[in-house]
Amino acid sequence: MCEVSLDIGEREIFALLGSSGCGKSTLLRMIAGLETPSSGRILLDGEDLAAVPAHRRPTNMMFQSYALFPHMTVADNVAFGLRQLRPRMARAAIAARVDEMLELVQMRAFARRRPQELSGGQQQRVALARSLAREPRLLLLDEPLAALDKRIRQQTQFELVGLIRRVGVTCILVTHDQEEAMTMADRIGILSEGGLVQVGTPGEIYERPNCRFSAGFIGETNLFHGRIEGDRLASSDFPQPIVFAAGAGASPPSGGEAWLSLRPECVRVHRRAAGDACVAEHPGENVAAAEVAEIAYLGGRSIYHLRLPGGRAMIASVPAAHWGETAPPARGEPVRVSWPAPDGVLLLR
Repeated sequence: MCEVSLDIGEREIFALLGSSGCGKSTLLRMIAGLETPSSGRILLDGEDLAAVPAHRRPTNMMFQSYALFPHMTVADNVAFGLRQLRPRMARAAIAARVDEMLELVQMRAFARRRPQELSGGQQQRVALARSLAREPRLLLLDEPLAALDKRIRQQTQFELVGLIRRVGVTCILVTHDQEEAMTMADRIGILSEGGLVQVGTPGEIYERPNCRFSAGFIGETNLFHGRIEGDRLASSDFPQPIVFAAGAGASPPSGGEAWLSLRPECVRVHRRAAGDACVAEHPGENVAAAEVAEIAYLGGRSIYHLRLPGGRAMIASVPAAHWGETAPPARGEPVRVSWPAPDGVLLLR
């Protein structure tokens, strides 16, 4: 891994997000004590844990596979870590703690069952109860919802966040799922090739990415490449120079290379008769003729795959209500696309 410097606040849910092999799980394992960093410190409340063995760290890790013992009951799985504590906990205290944890995750009625008798979502709850039973100061979650199907995963995201907040534990979550990170985390750290690319709230990263990697990794975006000419980006990707707003990212000197990121929901699509001129209706508005290449209907909105005059592809996310009572344009029809200058984000790398 490259050098990583990161501060995480008390009771914060922080997500490490990145593609496979970017180093997020390695970083989590270093915090857990399962990997040894070659240099640097791992501070928890001012205490350096870098040389502290895993079993002595006030952390607990929930693995992607859940790692439940198949020969043990649910209650015994939750109690396992408590029985390893030194000095030993009294049996009554262990039983009370197990009961409390199973009540927290709404699995008390399943205490005598074995893991193979549970659904994936129920196993996930048991694994979480076991991770929280020893009252760690730091909870580490390695792809905690990856084993669940999409529908159950979406339902479980909010449930898991609610449980973590109720307990009040600081949590670091590793995932490659953008939606999971955006839904669950207070802040997100995006990793690429072993280094941190950007750290911020979900809103900050989505609305103001600091580079092409962040813009493309979180959600969909349209990226236009060109060179700065005053307050415009001269790009071969777009029919005319693109107007961008002051403060829309860092501005390079005139002639400098840059990219403009535009989210699909910022693109406005209008009906257009073939041959009609496309003229900006408002100052600072970018406008161009286009043709509908494909349409993906998603119920409340549709994703329009558009083709600009030079052949450049463009994506627009259009609410169904946008067309009112008129029929939306079909594949092959001409349209006009536009967006206000402030909706684009200028990127220098």
